[in-house]
Amino acid sequence: MRVTRLDGDRLRSAVGALADLLADTVAGGASVGFLAPLDRDGAAAWWTERAAAVADGRLAVWAAYDGDRVVGTVSLALPDKPNSRHRAELVKLMVHREARGRGLGRRLLAVAEEAAAADGLTLLHLDTETGSPAEHLYSGAGWTRAGVIPDYAAAPDGELRPTTLYYKRLVGADG
Repeated sequence: MRVTRLDGDRLRSAVGALADLLADTVAGGASVGFLAPLDRDGAAAWWTERAAAVADGRLAVWAAYDGDRVVGTVSLALPDKPNSRHRAELVKLMVHREARGRGLGRRLLAVAEEAAAADGLTLLHLDTETGSPAEHLYSGAGWTRAGVIPDYAAAPDGELRPTTLYYKRLVGADG
């Protein structure tokens, strides 16, 4: 599998494959901001809306390919405020159900962390559904649990679930 950073044009050309991944992730019960059922057109529209943010540098997106098929993705949302340019939010880490259990989630996480550090960022943060497999991934990768917010987001089935906030200081970060 290869992991590639997508620019705006590459993202637009991969929208269909990214939409399939997003729809599979939601169908599998992962809480990534969508309710089930999420159809391919809705997922494609969401990814298409991200292209401008990628093109202007507000969002960095990586896709993991198994041949020509997108089987995973991760993104960093970069803030535009002057007092927050040292950090980014890790968003939409997704691995297709058929590709899980092979270390791809950890690899995508490492790619995003390494790219953030190379760009001079010193802090990453994220939120994830409490008790989810993703939470175990982040805690196992050295992320620090900051707290839990009850009833923060609806799972794909609509049930309100708690969300755990995590952060990670990147190598070389002071304090």
